[in-house]
Amino acid sequence: MLRIFQNWIHRYFSDEEAVVLAVLLLLGFAIVISFGDRIAPLLTGLVLAYLLQGLVTRLRDIRVPHGLSVWIVFLLFLGALGTLIGVVIPLVWKQMFTLFNELPRMFVEWRSLLMHLPERYPTFVSEDQVERLIQTASGEVGQLGQWLLSQSLASVPMLLTILVYLVLVPILVFFFLMDNQQISDWLKGRLPRERRLMTRIATEMNQQIANYIRGKVVEIVIVGVVSYICFVVLKVNYAALLAVIVGISVLVPYIGATVATIPVALIGLFQWGLGNEFMVLMVVYAVIQALDGNVLVPILFSEAVNLHPVAIIAAVLIFGGLWGFWGVFFAIPLATLFKAVLYAWPRGVEAELELPQEVEQN
Repeated sequence: MLRIFQNWIHRYFSDEEAVVLAVLLLLGFAIVISFGDRIAPLLTGLVLAYLLQGLVTRLRDIRVPHGLSVWIVFLLFLGALGTLIGVVIPLVWKQMFTLFNELPRMFVEWRSLLMHLPERYPTFVSEDQVERLIQTASGEVGQLGQWLLSQSLASVPMLLTILVYLVLVPILVFFFLMDNQQISDWLKGRLPRERRLMTRIATEMNQQIANYIRGKVVEIVIVGVVSYICFVVLKVNYAALLAVIVGISVLVPYIGATVATIPVALIGLFQWGLGNEFMVLMVVYAVIQALDGNVLVPILFSEAVNLHPVAIIAAVLIFGGLWGFWGVFFAIPLATLFKAVLYAWPRGVEAELELPQEVEQN
């Protein structure tokens, strides 16, 4: 048994760079898991700067000075942040509380509708099933009310946290963009001189993650805005809240669209019933999802991340459970990182023997 373990260590960790990379990856994950809440503003600023770096690079490609490029992109970022804080969030927050105030009335209507189901469909639905469903829903509504009460009592610390983010994150974004080269040079100076493996993985990840993250942000904005316009035209209640839900749902492939369908259908059902307006709403929503999956996604993600659907769902569940929203957002990039490391990792003597065969086959 000891010999098998020694052979495994020699196979995968005989390369010094592989050992350094393994230590860096483990250290990075340990820091994020242990101190994620404390360094969250730093990580948020780093992520936003990474998203905006592409615009800075494009401005520099057309001969705009680096300092001016950073200022232009930073002012655009502040404008988008101001619009989000001053327009989108208050509108969504207002509609959310209006919906919570309407929940008791909606629950009464829903209960009366359910009570008629055993009369209409006695073969499929019994009165006991309806009663159990109503009791379960009543318990969930009660838990929701308790959660809202606890959130309102904890609003002061939450507001302080938001203020800290609003001050620190823009400052961090600016310095990450302005001193990007100096920070990169400093980090490279602390790494081993021989870093073929790190360079290979970093190059692959930079291409795939940059395209994925920026494309995903654009997809969220486009799907959310189009959904909001369609809901407003159809005069759907809580249009802004539903549009935010539909926009964020694109973060979770295969599952998000299905989950977002539930609130859209419920709001439409309580507003119009099973009428023509409800059917039009669901058709429009289906068209939005179809255009997103078959037109928008292929355009934005031309360099698709080659991951199996099971791997994507597993990554969403694992990283979402660890880091919440950001874990869901970065689930696919992190899974891609794992795949890139797995395929690029040196395998000792066997890798050297397999290389000529691969070259001959190519």
